[in-house]
Amino acid sequence: MHAGIAPHTLIVDSAGLEEFKRINEGIEWMGFDTEFIGEKRFITLICLIQVATEHGYYLIDPIKTKDLSPLLEMLTDERILKIVHAGDNDYRLFNMHFGIIPKNTFDTQIAAAFIGYKYPVAFSKLLESELNVMVSKGYTVTDWERRPFSNKQIKYALDDVIHLHDLWQKMTKKLSNQGRLEWVIDELKKLENPESYQQDPYKEALNSNLIRSLRRKEQVFLLRLLLWRTAEAKRLDYSKEMVLPGKFISPIVRAIHSGEDALKQNRRLPNSIVSRFGKHFVQLFQEPITPLEKEVLGRIPPDNSDNPKQDILMEMLDLLVRYKCLEKGISHHMVMPRAVLKRMKNDKEFFDSSIDVGWRKAFLGNEIIDWFKYRANLEIVFEEGKFELKMPEEIS
Repeated sequence: MHAGIAPHTLIVDSAGLEEFKRINEGIEWMGFDTEFIGEKRFITLICLIQVATEHGYYLIDPIKTKDLSPLLEMLTDERILKIVHAGDNDYRLFNMHFGIIPKNTFDTQIAAAFIGYKYPVAFSKLLESELNVMVSKGYTVTDWERRPFSNKQIKYALDDVIHLHDLWQKMTKKLSNQGRLEWVIDELKKLENPESYQQDPYKEALNSNLIRSLRRKEQVFLLRLLLWRTAEAKRLDYSKEMVLPGKFISPIVRAIHSGEDALKQNRRLPNSIVSRFGKHFVQLFQEPITPLEKEVLGRIPPDNSDNPKQDILMEMLDLLVRYKCLEKGISHHMVMPRAVLKRMKNDKEFFDSSIDVGWRKAFLGNEIIDWFKYRANLEIVFEEGKFELKMPEEIS
C-alpha cells in the first residue's frame, strides 16, 4: 500500500463485490460517495463508488464490475444507515442508472445547515471545522474514467468517506443537544422521495428569463426547441451544449418568425448550425399549438416587475427570515430554498405549502408564514414613529 493511503480493497469484478457483501453482512452503517463524469455526455457516467464500513474501506469500480446488485441491495436496506455528503447527486444517479434510491440516510451537508453552517457547505470545510481534519480537494475535476487510478486519485476518493462516521457522530450529538435532530430527519425524507428526481421536461423553458419576453408563437417554439435539444442530446449521448450551445437559443427564437433566410443572415448564428438544422427549426415553428403546450404556457410565471411595492415587501419578509436564521444558527437557504423564494417573488399568487408544515412551520411560526401567504394584501403602516406589518382587516 502506498504511503499516506489508507488500507482499502479495490473491487473490480462480481466475485469481489459478493465477498464485500459477505464481509459486511449485518453492518449498522455505511458511508458512501461516487465519482462521476458528466461533461460531453447526456447520461452521466459513474466511474467509482467509495464505501466505508466498520470492516474497512472499499473502492468499487462500476465500469469493470457490471453487476452491482449486491451493493444496490445494501443501499436499499433500511436497516443500514447510509452516511453521505451532498447525496442528492449520487441518489439521482442511482435512480437514473439502476432505478433505486438509498434508504435510511444521514446527509452531513443538509445536517450542517441546522447547526450554523451556510447551505451548501463544502465537505472539506465541514471536516476542518468539526473534526480538525484537513483534506486536499485538488482532484475534484479529474479523469475518473482512466484506468488504473493514480495514487492521488485513490487518496482523494478515500478521503470522501473515511471520516463520514466520525462526522455523523459529532453532528448528531450537536443536533440532539439543540433539539433539531428530528428536523434533520424530516428534511432528509426528501432525498428518499422518488418525486424529487422526476424532471419536468418543460422546466428549462419555464425557468428561463427569455420565455416571458416572447410572443405566444415564439414561446411555443422555445418549448419545442429545448425539447428537441434534449432529445438529440439523449439520442447521441452528448451534452446539450454540444448539440446546440445555449448562447444561440435566443437569436434563433427571435429570428425564427422571419424564416430560414433570417437565420442564415443572422451574424450571431454559425452557418453550420443553420445549414444543418434551419429547415427543421422552421418546421417546429410552423406546427400548430397542441393542448399540452397551451397548458404549459399557462404555467409561465407572471411578470411582477412593475410592482415595486410587492418587491419591497418580499425583500423585507426575506430579510426578517434571514435575521431569524442568523440569530438561531440555521441556514437561510435551508429554511427558504432559493427556488421557492424566487417563485414567490415572481408570482404574487403563489405560495409554497412546504414552508407551512413540519420543522419549517415550527421554526418560522404562524405570523411569518401568514405574511408570506397573504403578502399580496400586506401593508406597511407608519404611525407615531413606528411601523407595523398589517393585513387590510387589521387597518382601521
